[in-house]
Amino acid sequence: MIFYSCKEDEEVIVEDDSCKRDWSDIKQDSVLTILAENSPASYFIYRGKNMGFEYELLYEFAKDVNLRLQVRMVNDLDEMYQLLSNCEGDLVACNLTITENRKKYVDFSTPHLITHDVLVQRIPSDTDTINTLITEIEQLKGKKIHVWQGSSFYEHIVKINENLKLNLTIIPTKGEVISEELIRMVSEGEIDYTIADENVGKIDLNYYDNIDISLKLSEDQEIAFALRKGSNDLRDSLNRWINDKANWSTIGEVKRKYFDRKHLSNKANQEYSSLVPEGQLSPYDEIIKLESKEIGWDWRLISAIIYQESKFETWKVSWAGAFGIFQFMPATAADYGISHNSSAEAQIKAGIRKLNKNYNQWLEEIPDSNEAMKFTLATFNSGRSHIDDARALCEKYEMDPNVWDGNVNTMLLNLRNPEYYRDKVVKNGYCRGVETYEYVIEVLQRFEEYKSAFPEDHEL
Repeated sequence: MIFYSCKEDEEVIVEDDSCKRDWSDIKQDSVLTILAENSPASYFIYRGKNMGFEYELLYEFAKDVNLRLQVRMVNDLDEMYQLLSNCEGDLVACNLTITENRKKYVDFSTPHLITHDVLVQRIPSDTDTINTLITEIEQLKGKKIHVWQGSSFYEHIVKINENLKLNLTIIPTKGEVISEELIRMVSEGEIDYTIADENVGKIDLNYYDNIDISLKLSEDQEIAFALRKGSNDLRDSLNRWINDKANWSTIGEVKRKYFDRKHLSNKANQEYSSLVPEGQLSPYDEIIKLESKEIGWDWRLISAIIYQESKFETWKVSWAGAFGIFQFMPATAADYGISHNSSAEAQIKAGIRKLNKNYNQWLEEIPDSNEAMKFTLATFNSGRSHIDDARALCEKYEMDPNVWDGNVNTMLLNLRNPEYYRDKVVKNGYCRGVETYEYVIEVLQRFEEYKSAFPEDHEL
């Protein structure tokens, strides 16, 4: 398969793996996987929570069609089409402008935003007597500008330079340097100019008060989601949702949330955001990393469990009396030497000890470490007794009691039905099951998203 690079007359060869995946496959898996960049307009993580304009639009869509939304963060935008071609994602949510070149190689959804190219420049300080604010395109003559080579901006500025004979020095950047990073570089004086979509620039105005985006460099353009050629049913399903008047208020509210409200967009540039260089996932990264390393676990998995339990809120108390960062029940907490008054550090240490104990117990019965981890997560959520009942049912019905997906988790769901929970092999009766079923899926999905968003850290 060949994808256009967005540079005039240049093509990029992308291996065609003959991947076929459309709406029926997505519905069967109950998962819609999106390829998203690390940006406020696309997707980012703040205090462990998934956020971002396009992410939230697709979250609302997925919720309405009863799908789970999975995110694969694209850390190099030059790779997004290859990932799409390989079915590593079902659509691209990277704030993409619809262009005729791109339409040759990918399909687009109905546009969800109208924007245009703007020049990003620093506002001259009061003491700056040399530089002046550029208010006309012709004033760019002889200037130096940094632009992502694979963007529609690059194509546009090349044409402007040729048509107006501006003698611009256009410095192409690679896909791993996103618009927000280039805007930061302008703000901090590392480069003089870049180009961005106005919607992206509007967000960045909230936390870079020395930049200007008032100079328009293109006509209005449409932003949409990109899909593989052949994903016609997915495209049509998404388009029906975007075009349905019943959803317009939801779409409008998400737009206002990200482009008009400074409080939320500021989160993207705060300490616990994936957008901040060397940013933290939570206030407890240091202790989580230290304790995780002691037992050989990936700290991001521990963080995913904690977010699932408490969203990193040490004061959280459930209706059943579970408390703290790991949501210990009081009796279990006492066994591990903690109480409501214990520090976050003590709670984290206790929670990791319990997880590791459960994991080692499962490893004695289930030698496959990946499977043992799923059973550990299930046990942490619901306790051991109902998991043992589900395994006993697997043995009776000739399923594998040592495999979670499609075996034990299926029987766990069945424990809500009298036919199963009254079976003589079941010792602990009725179990709702669905909460634990979902818990394992959601923790492991969040773990993958955390690994993607914080890839610079070690893989233990």
